[in-house]
Amino acid sequence: MQLQELPVWMQKEELQDYVQLLNRQKISLFFKRIFDIVVSLLILIILSPIFLILAIAIKLDSKGPVFYRQVRVGQYGEDFKIFKFRSMVQDADKKGLALTTEGDARITKVGKLIRKCRLDEFSQVLNVLGGTMSLVGPRPEVRKYVDAYEPEYLATLLVRPGVTATASIAFKDEDELLNSGGDPEEIYIHQVLPEKMRYNLEYLHHISVWQDIKIMFQTVFAVLKR
Repeated sequence: MQLQELPVWMQKEELQDYVQLLNRQKISLFFKRIFDIVVSLLILIILSPIFLILAIAIKLDSKGPVFYRQVRVGQYGEDFKIFKFRSMVQDADKKGLALTTEGDARITKVGKLIRKCRLDEFSQVLNVLGGTMSLVGPRPEVRKYVDAYEPEYLATLLVRPGVTATASIAFKDEDELLNSGGDPEEIYIHQVLPEKMRYNLEYLHHISVWQDIKIMFQTVFAVLKR
């Protein structure tokens, strides 16, 4: 991969070192992909009964589809639709912000439970199997927030976005922070996003299967502590 091969809007000088870094990590990235496929298949097989129960509960709780398919920005800046068990009312994205704050009236009764346990994210193993996501990696953002990225932040688009990340663990109570006063989007773009990107850019320097396993266990412990 060369900087000149990226979409024109990503061909920033600040990305050159990251491109070279990832070129040196091709073997780690290959085994990371194998790990993603194997573990995602196991999760899908083992948790399929729970997924079925969730699907039924979501349908009984409110009108709308089981899955919420929101467009996010993935590897190399390409749009894709993320799979999430629907935790909000139908067409919630048309009834408020792209962000979700604490006590958001759009969240359904079942949605409160599955969001607390992060169960809405588990369906993203379908994205992982489809190749648009990884189990671990920078969380994918909507285009609106990608457009607000500093040039260096674009380096996070050089890899597949993840279901979880060190930034997700650090900001597990993000909803509360966004609801602390002021404009939630301004707080996110100017306070939360820069800190998340610090974690994400650091992750790029240490990509490995073992690092991903460590982050996955940290995620489980963080969810159990809530």
